[in-house]
Amino acid sequence: MKKAVFLDKDGTLVTDVPYNADPAQVQWAPDAIAALQLLRAHGYALIVVSNQSGIARGYFDETQLQKLITAMHSLLHYNGLHLDGFYYCPHHPEGAVKAYAIHCSCRKPLPGMLQQAAMELDICLPSSWMVGDILNDVEAGNRAGCRTVLIDNGNETEWIMAEYRTPAYKARNLADAAAYIISSTTAKN
Repeated sequence: MKKAVFLDKDGTLVTDVPYNADPAQVQWAPDAIAALQLLRAHGYALIVVSNQSGIARGYFDETQLQKLITAMHSLLHYNGLHLDGFYYCPHHPEGAVKAYAIHCSCRKPLPGMLQQAAMELDICLPSSWMVGDILNDVEAGNRAGCRTVLIDNGNETEWIMAEYRTPAYKARNLADAAAYIISSTTAKN
């Protein structure tokens, strides 16, 4: 089984542009490429897990999101990187598009996307990490059995603490998160 770093997309891997499905607006978070290269060099699979409620809300459709995902793959390939997986939840219980306006097990803070990726990609969840910019990301990772890092960049606004919402580490940015993950893994070996 492989170890992985699960990455939230908006506010973690790329600059947060609310409900963005336009590839032209994708801008990597500071030091994201270097962080991904470091994680990859240490044997981590790289997997995006992202809530995309803009689909349920009717702001864009899955075809538009697929174009953005393809663009992200191309941009990473240009930098000598690739994603091992890209999982997204199109649902939101208050959505305007009836087919997506449901309660599901994939929407973070639930761990469904991580569990699905682990099953499909042969990922060992206890050897893996979830990195995100809000406590719902942390909760999803902890519920899945991963270790977690919160990028404390100001995107978390609720700060509702509960059993699964405590990260192993609060990072300044993705580069800090990657360095912590590598140092934690090295220290255990």
